[in-house]
Amino acid sequence: MNTPEWRRRLRRLHTLGPAGTNLEAAALAYAEGTGPTVDVVLHTAIEEALDEPVLDGTHAIVACAVYPDLHTLVFSNLHRLRMVDSFLMPTHNMVLAARTEAQPRTVATHPAPAQLVADRDRTLVTSNSQAAIDCANGLVEGCVTTIVAARRHRLHVLTDFGPVPMIFTVHLLSAS
Repeated sequence: MNTPEWRRRLRRLHTLGPAGTNLEAAALAYAEGTGPTVDVVLHTAIEEALDEPVLDGTHAIVACAVYPDLHTLVFSNLHRLRMVDSFLMPTHNMVLAARTEAQPRTVATHPAPAQLVADRDRTLVTSNSQAAIDCANGLVEGCVTTIVAARRHRLHVLTDFGPVPMIFTVHLLSAS
């Protein structure tokens, strides 16, 4: 199979952080499959990757099919953002975690998996990893996060929802 020219030129992938997000895992897997010269940069929001874009076709954004407002990101940036690839990959196990083993009343969650805790008082945050950080820092009692972030922040896993088969999208930054 021939590798497309744009993928051979790729040097940097931008995606959602902090460390431990499903998007980080997807971007790292994609970078590994592209070659040793591709690095991954994490942002508080995917949209931040557009703040000072390099439009020479060496940078791309890795997003997720369920990323909130992906349609807005795409259609607002048709002049500099072109979807060039997608791939299916399971997420890290998604979990409900907390600082203690008690069931939390307040839960931090990214908007995408928020329905996993529809019966709780939810605080929306920028990523699954940020939810774990906020929980570990005592801002909320629990969080919906990845198993990776829960372990990193020494949280108790109360419910393991398992991995979710997910479509990830790759958007090349280039001048039209």
